[in-house]
Amino acid sequence: MLERIASLKKAPVEEYYVPGHRTCAGCGPALTYRLVAKAAGPNTIFIGPTGCMYVANTSYGCGPWRVPWIHAQITNGGAVASGIEAAFKAMIRKKKTDAEFPNIIVMAGDGGAVDIGLQALSAMLYRGHDVLFICYDNESYANTGIQTSPTTPYGAHTTFTPPGPVVPEGKKLFPKDNPKVIAHGHPELKYVATASIGWPVDLMNKVRKGLNQEGPAYIHIHAPCPKGWQFQADKTIEMAKLAVQTGMFQLYEYENGEYKLSVKIDKRKPVSEYMKLQGRFSHLKPEHIAKMQAFVDARCAEVGITVPAVATSA
Repeated sequence: MLERIASLKKAPVEEYYVPGHRTCAGCGPALTYRLVAKAAGPNTIFIGPTGCMYVANTSYGCGPWRVPWIHAQITNGGAVASGIEAAFKAMIRKKKTDAEFPNIIVMAGDGGAVDIGLQALSAMLYRGHDVLFICYDNESYANTGIQTSPTTPYGAHTTFTPPGPVVPEGKKLFPKDNPKVIAHGHPELKYVATASIGWPVDLMNKVRKGLNQEGPAYIHIHAPCPKGWQFQADKTIEMAKLAVQTGMFQLYEYENGEYKLSVKIDKRKPVSEYMKLQGRFSHLKPEHIAKMQAFVDARCAEVGITVPAVATSA
């Protein structure tokens, strides 16, 4: 059983996602991978469906992992993880190995978890495989040119949702809420949580809690992307914190049919304070911002965030 981490100073020192990769400056998914690997430790196998953390990390036949890692197609991360888990349990049962059962973690982007990888993820959870499936959510298909995905926010400018005279807001659809999709439809699922790189200790403890379950777990991690969201590379953590402080992303655990908030928010900031710092929202008009605010207010209420959004004084 992995122990709870009391503070950042008491986090493990050893790194299992190391320098040498080719991610963008300020990459939120890269920091996500580093924190997840640090929390999981050396007895870990990572499955990496196609996405930013595959393309940018494995250039020229090398990779930044100090633990076993295997590439999966963007559609089948859950299936590959299921096979690894079943094979390892069979080897242990048949006494063909004396190795300890490893932490098996899928690290999929929003495409590989929420969109075209959802079927394999759902099947893995339904069968009850002892795997932690993590979605690092940068809210787009980023490594192929910043195309829209099901988690791209309403109003975002992507290469597939450019604003114009006919559709002035850009993306017309609101984002899919994958943690709730997962949580309410899989009877074998043991643990669901959301996390953010803005709260690293909370993130690492949720990873450990998910790994300690005897059965499948799912964690959805918000991972800001400077390139796709169009903000300065040194603002990644600030953007991650603002997402939670405005309610654009909510931090919670879902266990035994109940939502438990991870971060107490006494004063929620309006979504405009988050959106105005990102070029992908720069075309929006006040009515579009108001529409997003109403959507976020409703989503916050679903998980028990009841404090209203109040603008801060200048």
